[in-house]
Amino acid sequence: MRTYDWNLVERLLHEVQNGAGQSFTPRPYAEQHAAAQAAQGQPVGDLDHLKTRACEYEKLLFERAFIETRPEQDGGNGENFVLTQRGSQLLSLIDSSFPGEVHPRDVLDQQEDALDEATFDRVAANSQIAHGVI
Repeated sequence: MRTYDWNLVERLLHEVQNGAGQSFTPRPYAEQHAAAQAAQGQPVGDLDHLKTRACEYEKLLFERAFIETRPEQDGGNGENFVLTQRGSQLLSLIDSSFPGEVHPRDVLDQQEDALDEATFDRVAANSQIAHGVI
């Protein structure tokens, strides 16, 4: 079973969402994520591993159509992205600023690979999970 660092995925998706006109740089985002964790008293672990994981997540999110290249007319520079509908759904499920986010993350963690396109689409289609009801 593949597990994900949902806090890091969330950070990357927020950076995509707010990245018009800026290059997407997962390694510095991982550093900022680690600094935020440390400030909250959470263990950070190996920073180089976290940076590598952020780069792997960028590739995975792109290949599995959670993000796509930002169009030039929307501030695209060839090095930044926009969320796709699937990416927006993922962010809404894992977004820690919304109440009830823990349970959707738990449901995602129970999947063989929560970011597999078919698996994610099936889980996200469950309205009870999408609204944190279950």
